[in-house]
Amino acid sequence: MTSSGDSPSDHSLPDAPDRFREEKATYAVRGAETPDLDRGVEAIRATLKTLKAEPGVYRMLDARGDVLYVGKARALRNRVTNYTQVTRLPRRLQRMVAQTRSMTIVTTNSEAEALLMEAQFIKRYRPPYNVLLRDDKSFPYILLREDHDFPRMYKYRGARKYKGEYFGPFASAGSVTATLNALQKMFLLRSCSDSFYANRSRPCLLYQIKRCSAPCVDRISKEDYAGLVDDARNFLHGKSTDVQQRLAASMEEAAEQLDFETAARYRDRLRALTFIQGSQAVQAKGVADADVFAMAQQGGTVCIQAFFIRASQNWGHRSFFPAHVSGVEPEEILASFLAQFYQEVPPPKLVLLDREPQEAELLAEALQVRMNTKLDMAVPQRGERRKLVQQAERNAKEALLRRVAESSSQAKNLDALGEFAALDSRPERIEVYDNSHIQGSHALGAMIVAGPEGFRKNAYRKFNIKDEETVPGDDFAMMREMIRRRFARAQQEDPDRTSGDWPDLLLIDGGKGQVSSVQEVLEELGIDDVPFFGVAKGPDRNAGREVFYFPDGSDKTLPVNDPLMFFIQRLRDESHRFAIGAHRKKRAAAIGVSPLDEVPGIGPVRKKALLMHFGTAKAVRNASREDLARAPGVSQAMADAVYDYFHG
Repeated sequence: MTSSGDSPSDHSLPDAPDRFREEKATYAVRGAETPDLDRGVEAIRATLKTLKAEPGVYRMLDARGDVLYVGKARALRNRVTNYTQVTRLPRRLQRMVAQTRSMTIVTTNSEAEALLMEAQFIKRYRPPYNVLLRDDKSFPYILLREDHDFPRMYKYRGARKYKGEYFGPFASAGSVTATLNALQKMFLLRSCSDSFYANRSRPCLLYQIKRCSAPCVDRISKEDYAGLVDDARNFLHGKSTDVQQRLAASMEEAAEQLDFETAARYRDRLRALTFIQGSQAVQAKGVADADVFAMAQQGGTVCIQAFFIRASQNWGHRSFFPAHVSGVEPEEILASFLAQFYQEVPPPKLVLLDREPQEAELLAEALQVRMNTKLDMAVPQRGERRKLVQQAERNAKEALLRRVAESSSQAKNLDALGEFAALDSRPERIEVYDNSHIQGSHALGAMIVAGPEGFRKNAYRKFNIKDEETVPGDDFAMMREMIRRRFARAQQEDPDRTSGDWPDLLLIDGGKGQVSSVQEVLEELGIDDVPFFGVAKGPDRNAGREVFYFPDGSDKTLPVNDPLMFFIQRLRDESHRFAIGAHRKKRAAAIGVSPLDEVPGIGPVRKKALLMHFGTAKAVRNASREDLARAPGVSQAMADAVYDYFHG
């Protein structure tokens, strides 16, 4: 860990933390049936018999084999021995030891390797006693793909499997989109797919609005396009001044030759460059590539603010709210956060922090091993870098205050919802069910989950409606299938309801029919302690006049301006959004599917020949054997095979 002196320094409601398993484990220990602490110590001592003083990773498992905790050690035997001295452990770890029934050990070559493996296991198993980075969504990048004569530039997430340069990470999809829009205006690079590019016979709309140079129809030479690619690459590498000077010189040259149309195009590109320079400028000097992190704490909630600086440009910032932080020191929280964060994001050469994390030198060593180059992890005390860290600190505090205010409002809404549904306590996990289809086609059910701190998007689920007994378009049957599959699986995987994945309340999008369908399935499964009610639009399907139907046959309404009404509407609208979005993806994927794809022996060549001859797949299906045999490249045997497939 180094300390630097002279160098530079939108928050949205995130998914709710996965905190329920930890809470339920706490209740189990403090309740009447407290697990025997001695049994946990005995299980740990049994593992100690085979341990050596070597680096590695250990996992503590409960009676069901679920991972309670993942830890790493320079000397496994010494570290694990500490857990047998329970009087010296904090209460959180005492509860963990009391639940431990076995351990799994993995040895490594070094402690740095163990740290990286520990972070991998934490992200995979999400143990209830580890600090968790809850936001597992991958960061977006700009990909300049170079496996084509005319490279394309577009937004990209996921593994780096394509040849080209990846610029990022960006904090959000919105920041990538804004940057790409400006880059298209500046450099006129194509963003279309290779298949779209190959089938163009005239320029698309992007050429008309001056956001593409139309290489697909030879409106630009390969050499000139390569020059645009070089300019875009230089700009994204931070050499914007050179690009700006070259564009200005080209504009002046075109104006001197009285080619005002070309000069105007260069002027527009210069304006786009000036815009993106202004929107991404940072108030710091001497920082090329860096990540900046600062932490704020209040009332058991922790916010870590991250700024991403690449090529001396600010590529956005994001707020993170780690889970399972109660009773954990800030330095340990920051260290665990960084180890998990850099599992997905390649670290830059400079990481600026507002405080020194736990085992900072080891963390820096592990990240250097991963990136195979030198990494500077600094806590700047003065200068421009300190100003940059202070900016992150201010944003962390503001995001935390917003989070606390939102959590307070959410708690009030949950209390009101619990009272409205006649629950014994505030609901901690709410599941909302909806389905989507068009006249029964591409039917799909959706479940969204909400809790004390917002929507838990990592718990959302889609259900492809596939039961042969479900009549297409039958909303009641679709709801029955979805609920049956959800709770039959829950009964099988978590019969004791210890994982925190059983709901406290169900909201069903629909009226009496859907409510009766859900009641029928739950009674069939023997579940009588999961409350639910239906949300149906009122007269004329007006939002704000919803009617709420309960399984006992009663119904209720709420005043139009009641905050609880708005809260329920927000839950239902989120289920609509998720269900419709999933349905559209399913429908779009099905558009490219042809009935001919399923015919045995029909490859791309014969499929194309049949479609070219008959025009549509439907015409192929209705054709006689003789007509099929007349198609180019189709033998009588193949015609018989196609006919028999469609006619049994």
